[in-house]
Amino acid sequence: MANESTSRARTVVRTRLTAASVDPRLLALAGASVASLTGSFIKLSGVSPATSTFFRCLLALPVLGFMASREFRRHGAVASRVLAAQAFGGLMLGVDFALWARSIDMIGAGISTVVVNVQVVVVPLLAWIFFREKVPVRFLVAVPFLFSGVALAGGVLGGGGEGNQLVAGTLLALGAGVSYGIYIFASGRAGSAQRASTQVFVSTIAAGVVGTAVGSLWGTVDLTPGWHAMWWLVTLSLSGQVLGWVLIGFALPRLSSEVGATLLLAQPVMAVGFSIVLVHERPSVSQLVGCAVVVASVWVVARSRTTRRRRPDTAPALVPDVVRNT
Repeated sequence: MANESTSRARTVVRTRLTAASVDPRLLALAGASVASLTGSFIKLSGVSPATSTFFRCLLALPVLGFMASREFRRHGAVASRVLAAQAFGGLMLGVDFALWARSIDMIGAGISTVVVNVQVVVVPLLAWIFFREKVPVRFLVAVPFLFSGVALAGGVLGGGGEGNQLVAGTLLALGAGVSYGIYIFASGRAGSAQRASTQVFVSTIAAGVVGTAVGSLWGTVDLTPGWHAMWWLVTLSLSGQVLGWVLIGFALPRLSSEVGATLLLAQPVMAVGFSIVLVHERPSVSQLVGCAVVVASVWVVARSRTTRRRRPDTAPALVPDVVRNT
């Protein structure tokens, strides 16, 4: 028995030493890389918004549920008011999933991923409205540039959107960004580092139900989408919904907020690159300029937000509140 206990202790020590030896910047970049594939995977699946939302949430639940159960055994039950806040956040996340999936069909995986990052405007505005938190001057300066970039990325000067639906697709991506910002705001206020997996588990359940309902506006759920589509849906769920979150959630607490936020800006940039390589999208020069303006504006807002002291109990999964990670 003593030898077994000693062996287990050595295994734990080796695991911790190995994890600690990995540069957290590399982990953050790896997580951003995985997350940046989400839009392309949705497009490659070729399914309706309702179907992609339903399966990306359903297939992630076993893994997230296992992680949440470990937190329950370690820390006990979650307060009902916290669960309510997390469920409300999940409701908004579901709206985000559905609107974003539809916008991918209309303006492309890369452009929609960049546009949806307007959620960086929503979070500080909600903090100002409900808690009277100060809005930095740099934020006010960056906002006009952000929306100018969105207009360019959305094809105001022409672009590569499909079906001449650039304006409608851009508006849906903006709506997704607003919904995602509300999710970050609501869940972040109710989250804690000890309950990170539980928060994502609860939010994913709510997102699956609501997102599927909203996505049904463009077609009902196909429970038998075929093996080709299912392959991409499984990949989407286990990558963007689970692996990306785990990598980023582990890395960010070991980085300064500013470094973490800056590294995560690689996600929308890589999303454009992957969309060009994987799904052969061809954004125009003006759209690429717009993407660059959006990313630069997000970086400015990120710097202004990360200079504030963060609560020590903020959930690692909710730290990247300055860039989309879905």
